[in-house]
Amino acid sequence: MIYIKSKNEIDLMRTAGKVIANLFEVLEKVIKPGVTTLELDRIAEEFIIKNGCKPAFKGLYGFPASICTSINEEVVHGIPSLRKLKEGDIISIDIGASYKGYNADAARTFYVGEITEEAQKLIEVTKNSFFEGIKYAKEGNRLSNISHAIQTYVENYGFSVVREYVGHGIGIKMHEDPQVPNFGPPGRGPRLKKGMCLAIEPMVNTGHYMVKTLENNWTVVTADGGLSAHYENTIVITEGEPEILTIL
Repeated sequence: MIYIKSKNEIDLMRTAGKVIANLFEVLEKVIKPGVTTLELDRIAEEFIIKNGCKPAFKGLYGFPASICTSINEEVVHGIPSLRKLKEGDIISIDIGASYKGYNADAARTFYVGEITEEAQKLIEVTKNSFFEGIKYAKEGNRLSNISHAIQTYVENYGFSVVREYVGHGIGIKMHEDPQVPNFGPPGRGPRLKKGMCLAIEPMVNTGHYMVKTLENNWTVVTADGGLSAHYENTIVITEGEPEILTIL
């Protein structure tokens, strides 16, 4: 069932979203060669709590950390550890925050020092595909119009969109109906209504879209070892343009 949020509920989600947006700015300044992903997790957890929210990922389905840190070929659900970032890495950070029981969810992919042109283009295309998709995030449109726009944009640049993991509705629960794929034909799925809240999150690979899960049962990597990038925001369907809750 798709839950339509009230103005008050959206206000609570907006508060969580702003904490996430500010946290990305904090993390961007400390992401550099030599820093561990566990240190990034510590900084993130402290920031979320200091700002009156709860780390929504910690303990969710048993996940052991407050953020997901996915490096290079890791697509999603990377677990923070003592692994140190290296020059030329790219790192996707996925953050969830809960405020008074309401969630927001967002992800960004960052450079670590100097990176290759291909990696730069991958990050840029992934981010831009999100904004191509939300051009169709308007009341009355079909949900899959968003999905189709993302896929079309990504594939025009020779990259591929992950099929096995998708965006989602969000609110009291981190994952609610409807699912929001990043691929597929237009004109399908539910019609978008004012008050629907969606986490839209293109996951884009340099090579094939196939992925696999590592033995830790969490970290998802590209099947061919190619790079992957992730960009996500929580949005609200309005009477006009969608509102992005996780951007300052």
